[in-house]
Amino acid sequence: MVVTTLTSEALAFVALLVPVLLRLKVLWGYSLSCLEWWSYELMVLLSALLPNPQLETSVLSVWYALFSIPSQHYIKFHSDLVPAASTRVSNELGAGNPQGARVAVFAVMFLAVMETTIVSTTLFATRHVFGYIFSNEKEVVDYVTAMAPLVCLYTIMDGFQGVLAGVARGTGWQHIGAYINLGAFYLFGIPIAAILGFWVQLRGKGLWIGLQAGVLLQAIMFPLITSCTNWEKEATKARERVFEERTLANKVNEIE
Repeated sequence: MVVTTLTSEALAFVALLVPVLLRLKVLWGYSLSCLEWWSYELMVLLSALLPNPQLETSVLSVWYALFSIPSQHYIKFHSDLVPAASTRVSNELGAGNPQGARVAVFAVMFLAVMETTIVSTTLFATRHVFGYIFSNEKEVVDYVTAMAPLVCLYTIMDGFQGVLAGVARGTGWQHIGAYINLGAFYLFGIPIAAILGFWVQLRGKGLWIGLQAGVLLQAIMFPLITSCTNWEKEATKARERVFEERTLANKVNEIE
């Protein structure tokens, strides 16, 4: 009897929880980040198929390590800026303040431009010695130096689109962001990377240029979507979602 009661309560809770997760687009939010990160991992795997895979994989790993080491100030600042943009925009929309959401978008864009300009300038200025942090082999260091301008350009584009992806999350457009990432990398960037890396024989540079092509498409699509946003309408929709979630929460409390 007790087991039957617990089972029925659990099923009732799941029945309420699943619509909430779908409405909050939690799964879409994870997909937005994972699709981009998996494309980076795929580039490392593809580099192992190139001639001299030790060199190609080492160089790509150096640059990927730069963007994945938590102790780097750039990563710390950028990883805080993106969720800050998402949280601030969602709070302003939930409070029914579309003008505040606009101001938040302009603020994070300004910070992103400053941040990426400083980081990319520093990387370019230290490009001849940066590789020695990771390797003492001159061949690897020279290759890292040659790819530095591409990485600096990537830093600017990725930082810009990253904060606008956070704005998309805060607006409740995780599904749109996931579609953009899917198209930008898997339908556009990765095919270009494969063509340039293997067919045109640009090797690691070709893979990185293809990845940059995907980021460039992101940097075009996210600002386009943000500029076309009707903030008044989104604020109204956010308020409606707040009241719907309160209603669902009350139902869950009643079951408990």
